[in-house]
Amino acid sequence: MSIISPNRSPSVKLALAIVIGLVLSVPLFSVWLMVYDREHQSAQAKASIAEGWGGPQTLAGPLLVIPYRTQVTENAVENGKAVVHTREVWQRLTLSPETVSLATDMRPDLRKRSIYEVVVYEAAVRGKARFAMPADLSRFGVAAGDLALDRAELHFGVSDARGLGPNPTIVAGGQALRLQPGGGTAATGGGGFFSWIDARSLATTPMPVNFAYVVRGNGSLSLAPDAGETLWQLRSTWSSPSFQGGFLPADRYVGDHGFDARYRIGNLALGRSLVSTSASGERKDDPAGADAASRQAGVSLIQPVDVYSQVNRAAKYGFLFIGFTFTAFLLFDLIGGVRVSGVEYLLVGAALVLFFVLLLAFAEVIGFTPAYLVAAGAIVGLETAYSAAVLGSWRRATFIGALLGALYVILYVLLSLEAFSLLIGSLMLFAALAAVMYLTRNLNWGAKAEVEAQA
Repeated sequence: MSIISPNRSPSVKLALAIVIGLVLSVPLFSVWLMVYDREHQSAQAKASIAEGWGGPQTLAGPLLVIPYRTQVTENAVENGKAVVHTREVWQRLTLSPETVSLATDMRPDLRKRSIYEVVVYEAAVRGKARFAMPADLSRFGVAAGDLALDRAELHFGVSDARGLGPNPTIVAGGQALRLQPGGGTAATGGGGFFSWIDARSLATTPMPVNFAYVVRGNGSLSLAPDAGETLWQLRSTWSSPSFQGGFLPADRYVGDHGFDARYRIGNLALGRSLVSTSASGERKDDPAGADAASRQAGVSLIQPVDVYSQVNRAAKYGFLFIGFTFTAFLLFDLIGGVRVSGVEYLLVGAALVLFFVLLLAFAEVIGFTPAYLVAAGAIVGLETAYSAAVLGSWRRATFIGALLGALYVILYVLLSLEAFSLLIGSLMLFAALAAVMYLTRNLNWGAKAEVEAQA
């Protein structure tokens, strides 16, 4: 007997629909691969657009690095005897400010190339810091008289120094400083700038530092706090921020015209002292990798609609579309007496898979929602017209079209209400299974086989 024979049993017809559905999983999986490939191309294009502007930026500092003299003892063996040598070396003391108060205004901009776009920004940073000599300096094995305060350095960290704007202004103790490239902090991978400073006044009075600079970047901006107390006000006209890092704003406002966030971070929360000593000047308690990110505060300027993630999520419901549509055709075949061949199942399923390809192609150009309407309208029209020929009735074809239209509406709701997508999807499957069980409750699935056995 041919597999497309109109006299096959209901069980064979069901098995045929299932096999064709499984065959369609291959092109459906290819759609997922296509989405990932296009997303990768988009990421490369965005990186190319932002190249030379500045990457995701991390800011740090100011930190005051002061050289000091200390005695180092070394054990050695000379002429078979153990001897101890003592020599004088220079090491560096890193001093964090008691307080830092800074304000940052981010001015976002969309840069486009072809169908791709990326969010870049220019951030104007203004702030002031206050350094004071710790009263318990001797606890760190450093004598105040050994400090070379006249050879101190003031360090600022910027992770991608390419994004530094012209003419940063640093004023310490009322004196404008001349800046040098490099010499950033560990939190920024050494990127940034520094200045030599005569900090001898710090021995008797606290030293104020005022600073202002502009930095360009894209995607995100973070701050690595170091002070005893850090106050950071971050403002932007971008209306879709994503606050991230180990510290969230104490107060924030997000509206259609932008956001305003205020942070207040203490060094006890950072788990570090204001004073550190080392031969290189880097803090011994500076974390790395994921630990470094957990001690930062920041924001990402996200784009409200990520078409690739939405198309990818939509494609995951592809089997649901195929299953519901095949079930409707199967019921017309089993109960309505309409003969549906395997080739017709395959063509209907191919059109359903094509929806996701159309959705991806149009979404890159006109956005997700308009693309969804165009792709859904095209597939519903195509399936309705083809169903009229297959089912021999425009009334039956209208049912197929209405079913697909309802599925596309429900899918859009599922994509919009991510938190309830599993609940709504489960209820849909339950309702569909209940309907199929009710409509086929009196169907003899092995009817044709029984007739052949009796013959």
